[in-house]
Amino acid sequence: MPVVFHQHRLPNGLNIIAETNPDAHTAAVGFFVKTGTRDEEGPVMGVSHYLEHMMFKGTARRTADDVNREFDEIGANYNAFTSHENTVYYAKVLPEYLPRVVDLLGDMLRPALRDDDFNMEKNVILEEISMYEDRPQWRLQDTLIEKHFQGLPLGYRVLGTNDTIKALTAGQMKAYFDHRYSPDNITVAAAGRIEFEKLVEDIAKIAGHWHPTGAKRDYQQPGYAPKQSTIRDEKLNRFYMAMMCPAPTSQDDGRYTAKVLGDVLGDSEGSRLYWALVDPGLADEADFSFYPQDHVGSFIAFASCDPDRAEEVESLLFKTLDQYKDSVDPDEIERAKNKLATQATLQEENPGGRMRSLGGQWTYLGEYTPLEEELRRIMAVKADDVRALLDKWPFQPRTILRLGP
Repeated sequence: MPVVFHQHRLPNGLNIIAETNPDAHTAAVGFFVKTGTRDEEGPVMGVSHYLEHMMFKGTARRTADDVNREFDEIGANYNAFTSHENTVYYAKVLPEYLPRVVDLLGDMLRPALRDDDFNMEKNVILEEISMYEDRPQWRLQDTLIEKHFQGLPLGYRVLGTNDTIKALTAGQMKAYFDHRYSPDNITVAAAGRIEFEKLVEDIAKIAGHWHPTGAKRDYQQPGYAPKQSTIRDEKLNRFYMAMMCPAPTSQDDGRYTAKVLGDVLGDSEGSRLYWALVDPGLADEADFSFYPQDHVGSFIAFASCDPDRAEEVESLLFKTLDQYKDSVDPDEIERAKNKLATQATLQEENPGGRMRSLGGQWTYLGEYTPLEEELRRIMAVKADDVRALLDKWPFQPRTILRLGP
């Protein structure tokens, strides 16, 4: 039987979308809250991620132990994540347990936010910040994004800083939650073996009474300018460098060409940077990727190597990027398209992967794109499209950051 797309909007603004597949053996559902670091104010940086932790601490109906026990009872594969733009809570289950997991996830999204839990979890968050600060690549990435979007919440750190987390109060978190976790700012996406009418009924029962607040996102655009900086740390024995520059957004049709370009230049195997830097042993890692966001986008390049080779590696990386437009190879583009199409198909065949794609599409675009159409757009990319993209997005202006001993 064919896969069918469904959409329903509750009176309070909460969107419910699903791709039903009667031949699937599992079902997946996710609550996509359109809120993340870019929606925070400076003094509460990190509150979105902190709040994600608090969702698992219990509700008026359930203790934290109840939440974990009920997920385990139904054999759910569940988790949550926070990014610069979204906070997502999801679970994958056998179809007969979908109503129970919808009730559980929906209940979690109206947490108790008890002061004792808030104070205890603060130590967990501070430990997490310290752990990531000890990882050079995370330190490099956070600082790069901060400098690239300097002055805008787009550059805030998802985990926050020691200072912002220590100063954050339970009252500030509650105010942020009350405004941003509005039903008209949430999409529930599902995929797999699902009865859509029953899904809508179950979601309306748990979330139909939530009060909308009209939460909106500030789309202030960055003021891009060339920037370079270096961080010295004598504890390090490797050199790391990264570059970030403007690229198509999640709403730009050029995103399909940018995906193909990213694979040609920076895939972990067989890309231009792989052959220029990794295969000859100059760098242990080198990649280039396309990172589309909500009305903003970025290309990001990265390399790590022995400090004695830092100048050579950085020079070759930029040479590879800057000379690519004059050496576009249609055969490389075809290989990249085939690889991306295979990856997309493998992910979308899994209800969990399809749920993630559906939720992201609707959050950013407010529309549904079948897998077949996504594949058609990828496979339609030609060499001339890549050249035109590079005319519009020429890897400039660049934010460059180096980290090493």
